[in-house]
Amino acid sequence: MSPVDIGIIGILIFLALIALRVPIALAMFMVGYGGYAYLESFNAANHMLSTELFSSLSSYSLSVIPMFVWMGFLAYYSGIGGSLYNFAYRMIGHRPGGLAIATQAACAIFGAICGSNTATAATMGAIALPEMRKYNYDDSLSTASVAAAGALGVLIPPSVIFIVYGMSTQQSIGKLFIAGIIPGILLMLFYMLAIYLVVRKNPRLGPAGEKSTWRQRISSLRGGLLEVLIVFCISLGGLFAGWFTPTESGAVGAASLLVIAVLRKKLTLKGFFSSLSDTTRTTAMIMFLVAGATVFGRFISISRLPFEMASWAAGLALPPPVILAIVLAIYMILGCFIDALALVLLTVPIFYPVIVEVLGYDPIWFGVIIVMVVAMGVITPPVGMNVFIVKGVAKDVPLERIFKGIWPFFTALIACITVLVIFPQLSTFLPGLLTK
Repeated sequence: MSPVDIGIIGILIFLALIALRVPIALAMFMVGYGGYAYLESFNAANHMLSTELFSSLSSYSLSVIPMFVWMGFLAYYSGIGGSLYNFAYRMIGHRPGGLAIATQAACAIFGAICGSNTATAATMGAIALPEMRKYNYDDSLSTASVAAAGALGVLIPPSVIFIVYGMSTQQSIGKLFIAGIIPGILLMLFYMLAIYLVVRKNPRLGPAGEKSTWRQRISSLRGGLLEVLIVFCISLGGLFAGWFTPTESGAVGAASLLVIAVLRKKLTLKGFFSSLSDTTRTTAMIMFLVAGATVFGRFISISRLPFEMASWAAGLALPPPVILAIVLAIYMILGCFIDALALVLLTVPIFYPVIVEVLGYDPIWFGVIIVMVVAMGVITPPVGMNVFIVKGVAKDVPLERIFKGIWPFFTALIACITVLVIFPQLSTFLPGLLTK
């Protein structure tokens, strides 16, 4: 068999291991090591394993991950998420579907200091779902709106997936962060439009809440929005201005948020240690995935599968947009079965050369598109990580009811991706300003 055949067989074995519920990182280790040993030798595989693991896990670039992850958990345990939701609710909660629409705004703002879709969904689920239930919102709409809005946490900077994509493709993390701002806001607006259309068709799904006075609205500004703006301006503003590296930006952001939370007496000692514990677990999980993907990527590389796919794509008598659509369809299908972070680590080495080097698309724009496509995977069955997190909060709501309410948001995601494909400048305009 040719190396390409071995590469295809390796991918099939990897998918089979996932179906058997083998941890994704471990499956990548096993297939990557075994495939490399088969194509080269066991001595070569042992040498590759030791050198690649040391070089990847000792990389300074990876130090950015725990900083931004800790910033998100500090925001979670200090209760800033609740203050953000209160602000959004005061502004638009009095309109039909307003609580669900407010959830989108709160998740978008929370995403500016979080960077994790699961943390965003968990935080807002615990805060927003009881409020929507109090006003007799349909369970399907309320739970689905939280699960979908959690995806805003990985699109609006900072974003762990942007960091991993940037390290995998050697692209500027700062440019990727700023590239996600306009698409993130656009996706939030599409989500809001989806809620508006659903509630307009059936007003009983999202009855209006109480109308707040302007004094209450102005007062809610001091609860959490100003804190988020301060941290965002210090951390990401310094990164965009060139004052900090990505790692320094994360450290400054986490330190700023910690100081604000302590001064405002919003963070207990138990919450502080819980944030450290959760950050350690999450960072270890990400590191293990990165290490597994590095080993698997070396196997896929020597199998020459990415190069053959690039040559195949270049030889197709199809326009680049059609090939792009095929690649995105593959991502949508795989996203139904593979975790978002693992999907990026697994597939970017394969498809990046095709999209960027063969078809000539902008790598920063492709990073935004990838994040949006994998965001579909966190709300679609059977994996649907955000759906399972929301299910953990709303234990009495069946999974099928949550998935039933997802489809308007899934349609909004497709519409938003379509707009970004037609108008790539929405992703590349702001990063282009950094180079001027």
